[in-house]
Amino acid sequence: MIASPASLATLTWPRQLRVEASVDAVAAHVAERLFQALEQAAVLGLATGRTMEPVYAALRQRLMALPPAPLALLLSRWRSFNLDEYVGLGGDDPRSFAAFMQRQLAGPLQVPAGGLQIPDGCAADPDAEARRYGAAVIAAGGLDLQLLGLGSNGHVGFNEPPCGPEAPCRCLELSRATREQNAAAFGGDPAAVPERAISLGMAEILASRRVLLVVTGAAKAQILRRALQDPPCPEVPASWLQHHPQLEVVVDQAAAAGLELG
Repeated sequence: MIASPASLATLTWPRQLRVEASVDAVAAHVAERLFQALEQAAVLGLATGRTMEPVYAALRQRLMALPPAPLALLLSRWRSFNLDEYVGLGGDDPRSFAAFMQRQLAGPLQVPAGGLQIPDGCAADPDAEARRYGAAVIAAGGLDLQLLGLGSNGHVGFNEPPCGPEAPCRCLELSRATREQNAAAFGGDPAAVPERAISLGMAEILASRRVLLVVTGAAKAQILRRALQDPPCPEVPASWLQHHPQLEVVVDQAAAAGLELG
């Protein structure tokens, strides 16, 4: 049974916060956490975006250094669910998150078909696809470790503000801020970014047994402070993570600059 977000205790911050000297050091630490989870045949929740590129590069390096037999065993037990996908983009579109995961992990590592799950952005009924995807996570027993980045407006996954902790997997409208943030993959044009996406909700994220939030760069310093050290609120969806008892936050020095470490 997946725990209800309402049952999770609030933490006092900073706690389980790791500040690394560089992006590469952050990536190495997070990749090791993911590797350890894969060794335990954990069900992973995976994320996309620029923050994850060095993480997945480090994870590829870690895995491909294994002897063939241990690597084959690990890959045969791979089970992961990605957070989100754009509505209207399929895996054959290089801008889709399915294509991102194929480039970053599934292709280079030859993850078996079906091991790496992602919402179907081309489903005829996106709302029904969101319900199916949320049910698939529950059927898998929930997520053992959810990897997260942090959006510039405080979103995690595509849970745009305002968003409460009970929000389920759903199809939703993307904010202007998010489309601007993601425009680089669309020729720099925010108008070319799809208007909707399917995303796991805060309910599924908070129900994960462990959460690993990864934040790098000075541009995220202030929203990180709000997420971790201001009272939780719908205007900063990531702030609900304060309610999770097994949250680890890994940041570089630039992102940590706004935190009151005391």
